[in-house]
Formats: sequence, C-alpha cells, structure tokens
Amino acid sequence: MSEMRVKQEAFALAQACLGFLILALVLLGIGGTIYKIISPDGWVAHAFGRSLSAGVAALGSLIMVVALAWFSRGSSPRRRTQFADIAVYGFAAAGLLYVVQLWIRGSF
Repeated sequence: MSEMRVKQEAFALAQACLGFLILALVLLGIGGTIYKIISPDGWVAHAFGRSLSAGVAALGSLIMVVALAWFSRGSSPRRRTQFADIAVYGFAAAGLLYVVQLWIRGSF
C-alpha cells in the first residue's frame, strides 16, 4: 500500500511541475507578444513605419479579430473550452519560441 502511495505522490508532483512549466511558458508568451507589439521596433511600429494606411489596416484587422472572438463567445460551452485551450497552448508555444530565440540569438 505504501508503494502505491509513493507512486501517486510522484505522479502528482510530476503533474504539478508540468503545470508550472506550462504556466511559465504561457506568461512568457503573453509578455513576449505584448513586447513584440508595443516595443519601439515592434509590429505596430513596423506597420506605421511603412505608411499610415498599412498601420490602420493592421490595427483594424486586429480589432476585427478581437471583435469576432468577443461576439463568437455565445456558442456552446464545449466550443468555448476548445477556444480557451487553443489560446493557452498557443501562448505556451509562443513562449517556447521566445525562449528558444532568446537562447539562440540573445534577444526576442
């Protein structure tokens, strides 16, 4: 009985470590994306640097995507859960990409 309890505790500890790793990657993904958007050499600066119309188009498309996501939240709970999972794992993947870029190049 004691051996089974040790296995359960080890599994719970491994799950907690994996959860912490995913949380750290999600936070890095969100922070890195925000940094990429608003930094002096960021995506918005590049969009407005080319021309005003390109910047307005980029911001307009971003606003439209956010608006569509806002209006589509009236769907079924299962679909909302899938969207949330995609968002979380997408930011975790972005966080992993930023960590790899930081490790290889020394910057985002």
